[in-house]
Amino acid sequence: MSKNLFDLHGRTALITGGNGGIGLGIAKGFAESGANIAIAGRNTTKTEEVVANFRERNTSAIGIEVDVADQESVQDMIGNTLEAFGRIDILVNNAGIGIRNLPHEYPLEDWNKVIDINLTGAFLCSKAVYPNMKTRGSGKIINIGSMTSIFGLDWAVAYASSKGGIVQLTKTLAVSWAKDGIQANSILPGWIHTDLTQAIKDNFQNRYDHILSRIPEGRWGEPSDLSGTAVFLASDASNYVTGVSIPVDGGYTSF
Repeated sequence: MSKNLFDLHGRTALITGGNGGIGLGIAKGFAESGANIAIAGRNTTKTEEVVANFRERNTSAIGIEVDVADQESVQDMIGNTLEAFGRIDILVNNAGIGIRNLPHEYPLEDWNKVIDINLTGAFLCSKAVYPNMKTRGSGKIINIGSMTSIFGLDWAVAYASSKGGIVQLTKTLAVSWAKDGIQANSILPGWIHTDLTQAIKDNFQNRYDHILSRIPEGRWGEPSDLSGTAVFLASDASNYVTGVSIPVDGGYTSF
């Protein structure tokens, strides 16, 4: 019988910001492919609800409270996951926030908060998981970027800067850790229906409709649209793929 390159049975996936939106969509894809799931987030109530749903579907799952911008909290997250499952095969750096404002009006406090969570958090989590992956000689790191990793957005100076940094962080991890059997790649989601984008639909209908008119697929994306790409990057099917950033945007960035 031929090997299923996309099978994740026996592997453990740790997803930061995995209790909703894109992170949850990816976690569901991993679970359907057989992985053990560790959901890390700041909202423990949401996390507990998500973990309970996974367990009802016979997926081994745990929830962990974490502040990805705090190094000690990140180390505890890694330790708790290893205690539960003995290994971390897949890390998804998905935790992120966005604070909207124009560059000349952007408070430094808000800039630092976005960069600390979106970019420094991904660095800290990757650094913390590296020893376990190196010891086993394999690992998959998936960083969640954005369309704004590619182009600028006037009201998202810190968010776009952090997501541009994610692409370069991914490339650097890829070339640094390839010798250890670790692949690092990033996914660049397009306009996806999540809590972060809900305000556009609720408060800026004209902008929402304009965005929709520019998406060749003719619809906004859903979190589940990210799961296939994530499973590919988490599986043996991508063992010779590293340092790349894959847009999942319905064609938005193609023109």
